[in-house]
Amino acid sequence: MRWLALVAGASLIALAFGAATRVTDTREGLIAEVITLMAGLLGVSLLLYGLLAGAVRPAPRPSTSLAAPVRLPSGREFTIGAAGLGLAVLLVGGLAITAGWELAALGSVMLLPMIAGSVFLCGRYLLARKVPPLISGLRR
Repeated sequence: MRWLALVAGASLIALAFGAATRVTDTREGLIAEVITLMAGLLGVSLLLYGLLAGAVRPAPRPSTSLAAPVRLPSGREFTIGAAGLGLAVLLVGGLAITAGWELAALGSVMLLPMIAGSVFLCGRYLLARKVPPLISGLRR
């Protein structure tokens, strides 16, 4: 089954390259463009499936009853989060200046996962500094 997926994926990618030579500004060219995009997408998907379907998974480790030690976030995580927020402000600001607010809003939506991760890193660091850690696990 993997070999079939590899062969089908490679042939669809070849079909996409072939259809790309026929793309023009006509009705037939637009159809060739759609064929190019769809064949390329399906070809890459099948190729990745054929290459990665039989990947060996590591054996599961037996669970232990010991809890993992609580680790406080380091200053490095705060620095990475702050740098991510700064980069997001720089990118969205650059879009706002050069392309307008509409594209800046679209760019901020596209950067939302990075912004959320950076806020999480900064917030986790700041909240860990305010809340005293539990030493014994039980608080009286």
